[in-house]
Amino acid sequence: MASGAPRQHDPRITVIQRELFNERRSSADKYRELVIGQPGWWPLIRFELVMLLASTVPGALGLLLRSKLYPLVLGRVGRNVVFGQHVTLRHPHKIHIGDNVVIDDQCCLDAKGTDNRGIAIGNRVFVGRNTILSCKNGDIVIGDHANIGFNCEIFSASRVTVGKSILMAAYTYLVGGDHLYDRIDIPVLDQGRTARGIDVGDGVWLGTHVVVTDGSAIGRDAIIGAGAVVVGTVPDYAIATGIPAKVQRDRRTPQG
Repeated sequence: MASGAPRQHDPRITVIQRELFNERRSSADKYRELVIGQPGWWPLIRFELVMLLASTVPGALGLLLRSKLYPLVLGRVGRNVVFGQHVTLRHPHKIHIGDNVVIDDQCCLDAKGTDNRGIAIGNRVFVGRNTILSCKNGDIVIGDHANIGFNCEIFSASRVTVGKSILMAAYTYLVGGDHLYDRIDIPVLDQGRTARGIDVGDGVWLGTHVVVTDGSAIGRDAIIGAGAVVVGTVPDYAIATGIPAKVQRDRRTPQG
């Protein structure tokens, strides 16, 4: 996703919030649309039963129940997938998980949207505690062997792609969307959103508290220093630090 892509307003990004406060719709309809994402009563009943029976159960029994019951509501679940306690699922039929994946306690997998594909997690991926994968009619794709630390957030109103074998330290935020702010007669909140997406290449290491802004691309095997803010493109094998992140050197060039 090139950082120079045009900023285009997509009205589908904000429709979810409008529906949440639509007084003409019943609470049941709002819940079904925002959480379940499928029409009819059976998907709702099935989801409620699965979460009631398995979500909060501690210990080995909870792990066993979730491994057996969560595949009933998720789009796809591979072999040997571990779900921690209190994992939040939204639009679960659009969540696809590969083999040997760990979703730690208190994570949120939110594939919400009107016509998106949702969340796709590859094989041998670890998603740390309290991490949020959040779609606003966007898609999130996480490659094989990715390691995502605790308290991270990946937000997508378009498409956010995280490559294979990446290392994402704690409190990292991938912001796959932006607010329009051209007008001054109305609040930014009411001006809609734009989304160009984010592309993080294979083998990237994102230090703690890194922020990657919408429209940015990070090349393969790059390293982003702790606390940096990525705006635009970081080349392959680069080491970048600062606000905004600037390339300090190429990893392929010997030091000294």
